[in-house]
Amino acid sequence: MADRDFYDVLGVPRTATQDEIQRAYRKLARTYHPDMNKDPGAEERFKEISEAYDALSDPEKRRRYDAFGPDFRQVPPDVDPEAWARARAGAGMGAGAGGRRRGGPEGGDTWFQGGEGIDIDDLLGSMFAGRGRRGWGPVPGADQEAELMLSVEEAYRGGRRRITLDGRSYEVNIPAGVIDGQRIRLAGQGGQGTEGAPAGDLYLVVRLAPHPRYRVEGRDITVDLPLAPWEAALGASVAVETPGGEAKVKVPAGTSCGRRLRLRGRGMPNPRGTPGDLFAEAKVMVPARPTDDERRLFEQLAAASSFDPRRRS
Repeated sequence: MADRDFYDVLGVPRTATQDEIQRAYRKLARTYHPDMNKDPGAEERFKEISEAYDALSDPEKRRRYDAFGPDFRQVPPDVDPEAWARARAGAGMGAGAGGRRRGGPEGGDTWFQGGEGIDIDDLLGSMFAGRGRRGWGPVPGADQEAELMLSVEEAYRGGRRRITLDGRSYEVNIPAGVIDGQRIRLAGQGGQGTEGAPAGDLYLVVRLAPHPRYRVEGRDITVDLPLAPWEAALGASVAVETPGGEAKVKVPAGTSCGRRLRLRGRGMPNPRGTPGDLFAEAKVMVPARPTDDERRLFEQLAAASSFDPRRRS
């Protein structure tokens, strides 16, 4: 993974916008997430995608990746990209243009090209001035991000879940009512610090998987409410499924398709405030194959009614 270009992993050009990178990631994550793809190679592919997105979705990390390539996490923050590029170019001169390599002083390596020796330790040492020839001193671990794909029901209920990232397992406490884009912090589980410096934090960014029944926007949930023609015309009390269980919705007489009936507080929970609402969207259904009696009654209704749905009132 270290040598594979992150832009290639996500299938985007180096000029891609942040929105394009996010769209590419979401599409790939939904395809290769282990909970949704049981192919043996899906988990490894998902890890590659997550690592690439972690770098390119953060403007500062992306800038450093563009400047330093796969080494961007190891290069200290005050290193000049042009000096780094010159050092890398000098290190590659011998190998790429017929040069030869021999052991240098103190076990170092010296590359020779056209009779001129370049000591890589000396060249890089000037870039790390003040940090010591071999070490950089204590460096705190970097914060890291990964996406956590949840079903609507999991996000609604919350609970504990064990996940695996990059070969490490984590026990995650998911608060009830987490919403898309919310971050869950795992303190001290990010990048490791050096020389006793503290580790960074790991942030899990919640993503809600597409659901066949529920559409979630913020804390509000919309669900289709199928109605028989007489229920819509005469009114009824109808059961509707919600992530928290069955609820009853009162359908007013004269309800048409598309009307949204609100159930206050039956959307996503909110431990720190007002919960979202659930909207039941009316869908008037007719029998695909009406019986003879049903057909006769519909014909009688058609003959008796003056209602014209295409006439503007």
